[in-house]
Amino acid sequence: MFEKLKQKLKRVVERVRQKAETEVPPETPTEVQPKAPTEAPLEAPPTIPAPKKPRRGIRRIVKRVTRRELAPGDVDDIVWDLQVSLLESDVAVPVADKIIERAKEQLSGRKLGLTEDPKKLADEVLRQAIREVLVTDKKVDLLKLIDAKRAKGEPAVFVFVGINGHGKTTTVAKFAKWLMNRGYKLVFAAADTFRAAGIEQLEIHAQRLGLGVIKQRRGADAAAVAYDAVAHAKARGLDVVLVDTAGRMQTDIDLMDEMRKIVRVVKPDLTIFVGDALTGNDAIEQASAFDKAVGIGGSILCKMDADARGGAALSITYVTGKPILFLGTGQTYDDLVEFDPDTILNALFAD
Repeated sequence: MFEKLKQKLKRVVERVRQKAETEVPPETPTEVQPKAPTEAPLEAPPTIPAPKKPRRGIRRIVKRVTRRELAPGDVDDIVWDLQVSLLESDVAVPVADKIIERAKEQLSGRKLGLTEDPKKLADEVLRQAIREVLVTDKKVDLLKLIDAKRAKGEPAVFVFVGINGHGKTTTVAKFAKWLMNRGYKLVFAAADTFRAAGIEQLEIHAQRLGLGVIKQRRGADAAAVAYDAVAHAKARGLDVVLVDTAGRMQTDIDLMDEMRKIVRVVKPDLTIFVGDALTGNDAIEQASAFDKAVGIGGSILCKMDADARGGAALSITYVTGKPILFLGTGQTYDDLVEFDPDTILNALFAD
């Protein structure tokens, strides 16, 4: 995960180390001249006190030896390397600008003590700059949300949206397994009535997980399917309804209108965008489009185990203002991990 970006950041850290480390030239040894033979003095010479050295001068010398400062030119070189590394890794331009701005603020005029490790400094500065784009003030506690609805005798409703072919239906099944592991009862709503075999694919997942599916014929009103699933959950005392919608391009006006209708009819507690991490900046643009259309509450990124660049993971939270909820890391139902910024940071800065 993030292998390419990880290697690029290592090069940036190395540039910081090279710029920060300055060699102190060794003192030139003074040649000792042999003393000419002299006669023994008749009297001991008077003791002459050593001259007092100016304290200010000493402080200047000590400061120069023990402190190293990154010059503006050094910082510009480092920032340029960082900018190229981020953009090559599909990090969105405004996100790259934010990371660069924070890194430049922390590095400009930064002074290091003699024993301070430049590599450690660079790691800390870059970690903090990247962390700021990975987190958002908007928090989503899924379990608290479900428990609050259950206390009212109602099911929590989650609608999943995204582009066709990006792993949305499989992610819905993974999320179902995550909920089942925590003791919740749920049902699927097969609201993908547009795609051939869309309903059948969800049914296969339901059979494997031992869950029910509310469905209609292909071409039926997707909003009606979602409505029936919510009514079914209420009648059966189920905790959660997971609505799988048809994958659609953000430019498909009819399907986007259908998605708006589903959201308007069932009033979901959370609309979740499912994106493919391998698509980089495309995933970020898609998430932004869906957010404008229906207001997403968070994102799940698939195929993180195959993503060497990492641009989507670094960008999507900052661009949408909504948190990443989960990362898809494999093919099995248990390959869905809760998002933690430190997971990404540790992967990027691991030795």
